[in-house]
Formats: sequence, C-alpha cells, structure tokens
Amino acid sequence: MTARIGVITFPGSLDDRDTHRAIRLAGAEPVALWHRDRDLQGVDATVLPGGFSYGDYLRAGAISRFSPVMESLVEAARDGLPVLGICNGFQVLTESHLLPGAMVRNDHLHFVCREQKLRVETAATAWTGDFTAGQEIHIPLKNMDGRYVADERTLDELEAEGRVVFRYLDGNPNGSLRDIAGITNEAGNVVGLMPHPEHAVEPLIGTAGTDGLGFFTSVLRTLSTVGKVSA
Repeated sequence: MTARIGVITFPGSLDDRDTHRAIRLAGAEPVALWHRDRDLQGVDATVLPGGFSYGDYLRAGAISRFSPVMESLVEAARDGLPVLGICNGFQVLTESHLLPGAMVRNDHLHFVCREQKLRVETAATAWTGDFTAGQEIHIPLKNMDGRYVADERTLDELEAEGRVVFRYLDGNPNGSLRDIAGITNEAGNVVGLMPHPEHAVEPLIGTAGTDGLGFFTSVLRTLSTVGKVSA
C-alpha cells in the first residue's frame, strides 16, 4: 500500500505544490488538505509547507495556529502521526506548542535566500532515518522570521535530550540561538526546520542536489517500520 502524506495549504502558502512533487518523487501519494477542514483524510503523515500564511500578520504562523485543521493535527501528532513543519510550517508548530520555543525576525532584519549547509545532529526521528548523525547536507533557505529562540532551560533540555535535529554550518544565517536550524518533539515524530528540503529533491538544484529527498524517504521508512505501509 502506498503511503499517503498530507500537505496542508493555508492562505499564503507558497511551497505546497513543491512539497507535493517531493512526496511523489519519494514514492508516496500527496494528499491536499485545506486549512478550514478538520478531516485529515486518514493520511499516514503530514507536512506543513513554507510560505507566508496570512501574510505573517501579528506573528509568523500565529493565525494559522487557529485553523480548524490544526485542532485535528495537534491531536493526531500527540497520538504519534509524523508531522514535518518547513519554514512557515515550523513557525506554525511552535505557535501550536507542538514544538518548544519561537521563531522571530532575523537578527540582521533582512530576508535571507541561499543554499545553506547543515549538520544532521540526529537520525532518530521520523523524518531523518535515512541520514546519519554528523552528516553534512545542503538545503535551500529563505526566510525573514527564521531566528529560533527559547529560554536557556529549554535550550539545555533540547541539547541534553538530543532533540536538536539540524544545526547551521559555515555561518548562522539568521541569528538562531546555538545555531539551531531544526528541532523535534520528545517522541521524535514532529520535526520543524527553517530550510526547505522540498527544494532539494532533484539533481539540477545546484549544490543541494537531492539532499532534501531523504526527509521524505525517511518518513516512508518510518511508516514501513511501524507497519503503516508496505516497504
């Protein structure tokens, strides 16, 4: 059985179609989910794509957090549904308290758009099993509110529990504390990161190439392991 991975579209989402393509290239079936619907259509995993939902009004992700679909997603994520938040999706996950901390304006107050070198800090999540800890990858980055912040106690807990998933290398592009580019929840099924793996799934994409495809193949491996879909 082919895995069905939902992609939630909010008003202002920009990268939902790119995410659909990445999912297809990984060998799964993308399922369009609309922010006003509570029905997750029985998907096996879900991606919150990048963009500027509601124009980043108030705070990035602050309004999307109250979308009807998020009520269902929060409950499903707490029951173990694999969830990936990319850029604006990461912002929505922190606003929804599925991930700790917050995303604020880049420290230099400029939009950043470039290929970014990352180090994979852990492969022990639903979305990173096809990587190895310490592996260096290149993933495109584009954001204005990409600075990850949290209090020292939270940062220490993330470090101690191995929940920092990705860290920026060769320069911190937005001032994120401790060079954090992505984190996971305690269970490892919810991951958020600022760079865009859906833009690095084909060889023609510069240095990044297919470095982002591993996110989507990883979740298929995870689903196969737990018996949700065939290997």
